[in-house]
Amino acid sequence: MGEFTVSIDVPVEHMQNLFGKCDSYIRKIEDDLHVTIVDRDGAVRINGNKEAVMKASHIVKELLTLSERGNMLEEQNVNYAIEMEHESQGHDDVLLEIDSDCICHTISGKPIKPKTLGQKKYVDAIRDHMIVFGIGPAGTGKTYLAMAMAITAFKNNEVSRIILTRPAIEAGEKLGFLPGDLQSKVDPYLRPLYDALYQIMGAESFNKNMEKGLIEVAPLAYMRGRTLDNAYIILDEAQNTTPAQMKMFLTRIGFGSKVVVTGDNSQKDLAPDARSGLDIAVKVLSKIDDIAFCMLTSKDVVRHPLVQKIVRAYDDYESKEKNRSEIKRRNRNYSRGKK
Repeated sequence: MGEFTVSIDVPVEHMQNLFGKCDSYIRKIEDDLHVTIVDRDGAVRINGNKEAVMKASHIVKELLTLSERGNMLEEQNVNYAIEMEHESQGHDDVLLEIDSDCICHTISGKPIKPKTLGQKKYVDAIRDHMIVFGIGPAGTGKTYLAMAMAITAFKNNEVSRIILTRPAIEAGEKLGFLPGDLQSKVDPYLRPLYDALYQIMGAESFNKNMEKGLIEVAPLAYMRGRTLDNAYIILDEAQNTTPAQMKMFLTRIGFGSKVVVTGDNSQKDLAPDARSGLDIAVKVLSKIDDIAFCMLTSKDVVRHPLVQKIVRAYDDYESKEKNRSEIKRRNRNYSRGKK
């Protein structure tokens, strides 16, 4: 099959953003699709097999449009564009559709948007349902996006307060051994929530609303006996709840409230024989209207690309271990049957 060439005009101010540092972004596209991409007089020329060139052309055009919209391209954008191109066969402008959904801006003016199709579905589910469970590995933006949605609703007066909570459980540590009063003991466990609030709201706005009681960051135990009306409530690290704690939390919800529950089933800090409240909730509540379950995967990891590889490696390892355990169990049952 003969060589095929496509030329795409690229404004000079977007060339560096599109090509990446040391042309790293373009090299990724070249290596994945086995094409050649060069810059010739303000145009990008793509040469190679026709099918591969058309795919590469679609990726470059999507990335260029992202750049023209004011986005600083990252390696994650390029990797995801390539991945989506293979899955969608070039018929959908998935990246552009995702990018058009801006939730809010950080205090420094940076837009907060979903970056993957899984994240987009998660954000849409939060908009459309009263209770949403966001379940997936570290780095998928479960908590950060939920926080952005909560702060946006709060600023738009859709709710009167924000309540952020998580179980105060961590591997190998007990609260009683930590110094200080109760608030000092639980603050380290709630620090990730504080960090996101500072970044999106700014320290001054956060502290002012915290003093007024309009933003509350507290351990899950503080929720018992309360009715939470007209509030945006986020339960983080829900894999570390017991079934009783999860039931207690979900039955606190009052009128005009919205709830997002986030968790990662691969990072449980409960005792080995303890059942997770998140696991039970998925089984018990999956058929109830106005409750949505969003399962994020390693494809939705938006941290450093190495994190995505780590998550996938652990997923593969745990899947193999599970299969080995199942084979051993069957062999034991077979041996007993022969006796």
